[in-house]
Amino acid sequence: MTEAAALAFDPIHLRRGGVSLVLAADAAGQPVPLHWGADLGELSEAGLAGFAAARRPGISHSAFDHPRQTGLVPDNRLGFTGTPAVEGFRTAGSNSALPRLTTWDVDTDGARATFTGTDAAATWQVTVTLELTDAGLVRARTSVANTGAGTLHLTAVRTALPVSPQATELLDLTGRWCRERSPQRHAFVQGRFERAGRHGRTGHDASLLLVAGTPGFGFQGGEVWGVHVAWSGDHTSYAERTPEGDCLLGGGELLAPGEIVLDEGESYDGPWLLGSWSDSGLDAMSARLHAQLRAARPATPRRVIANTWEAVYFDHDLAKLRELADRAAAIGVERFVLDDGWFAGRRDDRAGLGDWTVDPDVWPDGLHPLIEHVRGLGMDFGLWVEPEMVNLDSDLVRRHPDWVLGGADDASDPWRNQHVLDLQQPGAYAHIRDALLALLAEYPIGYLKWDHNRDVIDATHRGVPAIHGQTAAFYRLLDELRAAHPGLEIESCASGGGRVDAGVLARTDRIWPSDTIDAVERQHLQRWTALLVPPELIGSHVGGPESHTTGRRHRLGLRAATALLYDFGVEWDLTALDAADLEALAGWVALHKRVRPALVGGTLVHPDHPDPAVLVTGVVSPDRREAWYVVATVASTATQHPYPVRLAGLDPSASYRLTDVTPPGQHGMDIGSPWTTLPEGILVPGSVAVRAGVRLPVVPPDTARVWHAVSSDPSVSGMR
Repeated sequence: MTEAAALAFDPIHLRRGGVSLVLAADAAGQPVPLHWGADLGELSEAGLAGFAAARRPGISHSAFDHPRQTGLVPDNRLGFTGTPAVEGFRTAGSNSALPRLTTWDVDTDGARATFTGTDAAATWQVTVTLELTDAGLVRARTSVANTGAGTLHLTAVRTALPVSPQATELLDLTGRWCRERSPQRHAFVQGRFERAGRHGRTGHDASLLLVAGTPGFGFQGGEVWGVHVAWSGDHTSYAERTPEGDCLLGGGELLAPGEIVLDEGESYDGPWLLGSWSDSGLDAMSARLHAQLRAARPATPRRVIANTWEAVYFDHDLAKLRELADRAAAIGVERFVLDDGWFAGRRDDRAGLGDWTVDPDVWPDGLHPLIEHVRGLGMDFGLWVEPEMVNLDSDLVRRHPDWVLGGADDASDPWRNQHVLDLQQPGAYAHIRDALLALLAEYPIGYLKWDHNRDVIDATHRGVPAIHGQTAAFYRLLDELRAAHPGLEIESCASGGGRVDAGVLARTDRIWPSDTIDAVERQHLQRWTALLVPPELIGSHVGGPESHTTGRRHRLGLRAATALLYDFGVEWDLTALDAADLEALAGWVALHKRVRPALVGGTLVHPDHPDPAVLVTGVVSPDRREAWYVVATVASTATQHPYPVRLAGLDPSASYRLTDVTPPGQHGMDIGSPWTTLPEGILVPGSVAVRAGVRLPVVPPDTARVWHAVSSDPSVSGMR
């Protein structure tokens, strides 16, 4: 057979949003990804064939006697020595071989391509779906079907994408409770670097994105490739370079033995792997991911929230809560959220989880008096729930000890005095669903703060590892509630940032990135959370002067500025504030309301600054006519006169009126007359603001400035 006759399909070029993804068949008809990255322009049929020929390898010494390329489904049986895409086994008495996918069917429409490989002898079928969105984001998924007799046990199903060998640095994130998403960098060398999450939820230490890039890449510069596994349970992501020259980023669900068992005719769909490329740093990479997470949402500003947790904790008193609501409404709050402590037996965190009925001892008339008061003030009402968890000291567990995941007598060790409800038990699932639906039917609840305050470990359902089934049941529960109440908004809160991923964000309206609202900690963790999550979906609250998690004290200006460009809220005992403090806080709420129209659909930017004490975050409107920047100093600056700040995202060909709009009350050190003191601000050419920067006045640590840039130039162009 000639080489031309062996080709199973013509080369495929998916091209959208400034990105190209090219695949071609090797000599045996196996689909091979040749390129993911920069837009290659219009390529003719001959050009694509030439590209495929130019990438075909030779034959080296001590290797196969024919050219070998790594396919879309990396396969050890075809000579790939790295991480295989699929692993599994069959039970005794059936064909136990791993697949050798030699027969391929291909379907494409220009934006999506589906590759289905079959091994008729081993009776495996593997399908890889690739999509390229309008924004240039790759969505990839691997599915496996059992096409023969016998039982197929899957132990791994992964999806991998190629990156350029020029990517020699890796960036991933780690962390812990109250210090989530801390960056770490290292060399991308031969071998596999893997991040595995085994928390039963995404985890506080989840990498969020695994990024490969050219040396020294930052938020504004360098070529980068990043992948994210859109799954809320155990998962893995990895970067791999092989001695043969492969460079891959991949990931998938982390499967425990016996967790996915397929009978004849059954199939398993792995989670979506989201892949984002940029040739201008991390911000542009994130913009593609933000576009995906915004696509199915209404483009409306988020409401300002007051949450009661750090104001009252478990001390629920109607008179105090009414007064708190009065103060919240007076400063411009639009949503009042009652946190933990409202349900039966819940006077502390040792009892009550699972009994989702209003405590008649604390609330003899139910929640109606509070909700009526809140709604009478023009605010809507939200409620905290933790439906996946139970306390052993609860009526639910006393009635149904078998509904505890693993059994009440053999449950995993307690964590925050709680255990996990087995949502794969039909009765347990129905109980929680019906309890939540009853609450939503009785009360006009517009918002649920959905918590998940422990890892799920050592968990089995009927003797089988339970994480996959538990996660799927959680998704189904959210879907049912949203179907019954389409206007309901849900926050994903998992002891702070323990469940932040695109899987849960497909079903919820915002995430709570951390239980700490310490402003300095938040400055760091919010900028890295935004690698994946758009700013309007990241909850950020103004707490009291002393952080409840770190004990540090910060001025109102830093605390409020830190929340300004996100889903803004207040978590502070407003009844203890004097008139001056309330007026100052109201000023920040009003400023956020000016900012928030730009957040929905705006481009988030993090101008790189040479001094690590200076953290800059901005949001630029889609037409680039307006931008807001928060410039925070989280430590003493390295130089007496801080280095200029480059205002990324503005149009270099336009001019902008730049003003400092920081509300009064910030501590300042500059005794001169910097531009920030001018009420009318300054007129700055965009090229100067973007490429040279503007001076930051002399400022002390733990302060922040807010700058507003507006252009009236009719020639301003939209974002790239």
